[in-house]
Amino acid sequence: MTATWLLLLCRALPGAAQDIPSDSSAVADTTLRDAPLVYIDCQRCDYNHVRREVTLVNYVRDPARADVHVFITDERTGGGGREYELSFIGRRSFSDLDYSFTYGVDRNATWDEEREGLNQVLAVGLAPYVVQTVDATTLAVSYATPEGADTRREVDDPWNHWVFNIYAGDLETGIESNRWEFDSRWGFYADRVTDTWKTRIRPYFNFDYVEIDQEDAETITSRIHRHGVNTFAIRSVNAHWSLGYFGDYLTRNDRNVKHRVRVQPGVEYSLLPYEVATRVAITFRYRIGLSRAVYYEETIFGKTEEVLFNQQVEASARIRQPWGRIFTGLSGSHYFHDFARRRAVFYGNVSVRLIEGLSIDFEADFEMIQDQLSLPRGDTSVEDILLEQRELATDFQFSGSIGLSYTFGSQYASVVNTRF
Repeated sequence: MTATWLLLLCRALPGAAQDIPSDSSAVADTTLRDAPLVYIDCQRCDYNHVRREVTLVNYVRDPARADVHVFITDERTGGGGREYELSFIGRRSFSDLDYSFTYGVDRNATWDEEREGLNQVLAVGLAPYVVQTVDATTLAVSYATPEGADTRREVDDPWNHWVFNIYAGDLETGIESNRWEFDSRWGFYADRVTDTWKTRIRPYFNFDYVEIDQEDAETITSRIHRHGVNTFAIRSVNAHWSLGYFGDYLTRNDRNVKHRVRVQPGVEYSLLPYEVATRVAITFRYRIGLSRAVYYEETIFGKTEEVLFNQQVEASARIRQPWGRIFTGLSGSHYFHDFARRRAVFYGNVSVRLIEGLSIDFEADFEMIQDQLSLPRGDTSVEDILLEQRELATDFQFSGSIGLSYTFGSQYASVVNTRF
């Protein structure tokens, strides 16, 4: 049985792409009947794309539950490319079925070409496990699902699709003879993704401390905190529409925000069906919200607290093609009590392969800012500016970059050397 025939065979399995729910990031409420449980252990893989394109198995988050553990590693090759090694480790009824594949990527391949090739090798490697778990009479080069056939079964998930991630990152400290700095970031994510709902609860905590000793003056200290909670619940309506609720709480002393609570219902429309969103996504979003803010100091508008009503609209495009990628968008927002309090944001990231070996990258972010409602009244000291303890008034903000990369030399990419 050749690898090509296996790939064609697997793409024809019952319950293929037409039976998989359209949310590419979902852990589906239902799975393919009798297909093996697979755990993908990979640092560079696009998991959403894998689950979208390779639909012949059931994917699990826990390696202990897997019938097949796919361990994928990669190394740079001498010619500037990359070589993947895919190790398929069978468990339980597949305990005697272990083997490995290698997959070489040319240095000029785009990310889209790289992940497409990896998906193809992954599908071929999973085929021997699949052919042992399905009825052979249903396998063919092409297959049409019988009308009314039920090819899925309910999943017994004690966590009810909730996934938790606790982090404590960016813990940094620096000590000099007359200066001490400490930065910290910590928090956790609680996510639940199904065919219909996408939910998140995320508390986060950020604290920065700077202490500077002066020989003939008072010690300067800076304490900046940015704590809060982000939440959302998004419901899929159909192939083009989604409805959502967004809520957040923020306390941030460098922005003069003691407390701010905001609630925003919203709607999203995808110009293309969501099932093709791993390659092309053009979306339009609208949010309208109510917030209550309490400030540390009186603002330049004479407020110590206020209730605000605002709306926001955004259009974005994300495209991945063999020639490169594009991610760009435009958003605008304003407050209803004063339409002059508004903001417009343009952002874009473009990477294009010009010729073999030559790529160019552009990135830009431009904001027109007229909505700094929390700016404190009074003068700002030099120390506050240098230590970034206060937000400064501005009408716009721009950042941008451009880069070129060119690779030349040996065309051979088969040699792997991991020394040093």
